[in-house]
Amino acid sequence: MKKDRLYFLTLLSIALIFLLVAMFASQYFIKVSANQLIEVQVESSKREANEIARFVEFQLANGISKNEVVENIQQTIESTNTDSWFISVFNWSGKEVANPNKTKVNQLITSNEKLLSSLKEKNNSDDLYDLLVTNNLLNKNNATSEIIHISPIKNSDLIVAANVNTKSISAQMNALKSNFYLIFLIMGILVIVLSFLAVRFIGSAYEKQLELKNSTLASEVINLSKLNTDLVSYREKVTDLKEEKIIEEAETEETSEKSKQRILTYVRNELVPIPIKEIAFIFTENTITYVVCFDGKRSTTNASLDDMYSNLDPTIFFRANRQFIISIAAIDKIIKYGNSQLKILLQSKTSEEIIISKNKAAEFKQWLNM
Repeated sequence: MKKDRLYFLTLLSIALIFLLVAMFASQYFIKVSANQLIEVQVESSKREANEIARFVEFQLANGISKNEVVENIQQTIESTNTDSWFISVFNWSGKEVANPNKTKVNQLITSNEKLLSSLKEKNNSDDLYDLLVTNNLLNKNNATSEIIHISPIKNSDLIVAANVNTKSISAQMNALKSNFYLIFLIMGILVIVLSFLAVRFIGSAYEKQLELKNSTLASEVINLSKLNTDLVSYREKVTDLKEEKIIEEAETEETSEKSKQRILTYVRNELVPIPIKEIAFIFTENTITYVVCFDGKRSTTNASLDDMYSNLDPTIFFRANRQFIISIAAIDKIIKYGNSQLKILLQSKTSEEIIISKNKAAEFKQWLNM
């Protein structure tokens, strides 16, 4: 149940983040795309208006009458496409003298002066987009077109104007917005679904790893618990064996090297006999063999670790490694250490830590089960 809630919160977080990003990104991309869409046509219309203005100036300078020039312009632009951008001519009084739509000739122009003055000052497609769309001037006064550039004809009261069909541009902007919103919607669904599936997949894989580790750890804990239980059982068994040996040794005088009751050690120059039952462990360091008792007393012997082990009861003492021989009675705890190794904690008043290697661990477990 907790996992399902976590996945739901993850899905919700991804959706909210994508929504916030999309809100800002979509507006930016719409504006950039709209500017690119109209920039080329704006510049083309301005250039066309300027060229017509220069051509009319040339005609007037060569003695062609104004009426004839206007008539020629009207015939040229009449019935041209006005769906987006087109050219018209008006005089200083604001009356149209030439327009692709002949019915508008001699009518007053209805273009927005604020738009035209702003474009004169700023003169770029970004401002055109802001003025036409952001400031909502597209359909003001129900006008179907707006003048975006004028080119006065010298020595004449005529002005050539570049016009934009506001309804057409509005339709293009709305289509562009719809396309972008659709794209972001599809992207959002794909991102959210794929992210959710990725989170589920990664989460499931991680949970499986945790379950495997927990299972392995539980198995190791059970093995260690069994090992320590075997240790307790073995101690009881050794105690019983000791009692039996005491009875046997009292009944017979023959003893072998492995049934020795004590060993001879040295403390400085003094010979000290140590009862074998008091030995906690034996170890070698710098070629010197040390015998350590349960009370922490330490003495040395001239015998090697191999010679010592050959004279000890293998049911009581274990050769842990090249450096240590330990008594079963001295073992306090057995702890898992490293990769399949074991660490032995002793009951004696010493700080030594005895490590049993991976290869020796199986033999040690078998020794505890004797």
